[in-house]
Amino acid sequence: MMLKRELYLEFKKPNIMNNNECKILLVDDELDILEFLSYNLKKEGYNVFTANNGKEAVTVAKKENPHLIILDVMMPDMDGIETCREIREISGLKDVMIAFLTARSEDYSQIAGFDVGADDYINKPIKPRVLISRIKALLRRGANSDSSKSTDKVDMGGIRIDRERYLIIQNGTEISLPKKEFELLALLASKPGKVFTRDVILDKVWGGDVVVGDRTIDVHIRKLREKLGEEFIKTVKGIGYKFEF
Repeated sequence: MMLKRELYLEFKKPNIMNNNECKILLVDDELDILEFLSYNLKKEGYNVFTANNGKEAVTVAKKENPHLIILDVMMPDMDGIETCREIREISGLKDVMIAFLTARSEDYSQIAGFDVGADDYINKPIKPRVLISRIKALLRRGANSDSSKSTDKVDMGGIRIDRERYLIIQNGTEISLPKKEFELLALLASKPGKVFTRDVILDKVWGGDVVVGDRTIDVHIRKLREKLGEEFIKTVKGIGYKFEF
């Protein structure tokens, strides 16, 4: 049985900025929700900006360049899905962390949200402590993601991914992976905690012009788990996969 390893990044761990250095944009057409979220985040020292519709959110995001956007799904005129899509098309905001606020009955919208670039979902109603915990996790994820762009080598405890040489080293032993398995692992590990939908995986790893089925992804995931261990790649039922440490 493979023991669970402590994971870390080979490059220097990024400094997580102080709360008062973090900009968070809240977007919701219900003022009471905006007030509730804003109050609890300001208590923690975050710089909070608000918008009560999608168009205003795009304008504020361009001006303030936030680190995190918490975006309601169901809004009139321009809903959260379309707002997210527009934000992702702005060059300076392509990598901003975006979390959707959604009622539990709106689970159907999660796939659509991930398809347009959402990083996570926060279900309503949510308790203040849980909200703060989720936000801290998202900001850490964003910081780790930014740092990973500066190197082609990621070291996760006993596993090293060398993208430049297309090489995996586990506990000092080189592991030969087929190209698609390597690219799939590198994609998932590029943003720990982010859920990659099946459509995104197919597009990034196999390309939009190649026709493969969902079973192809499942087989590659199973082979990676057999070679590297079960604990790193998690299944998000009905949506896709994510890498966790």
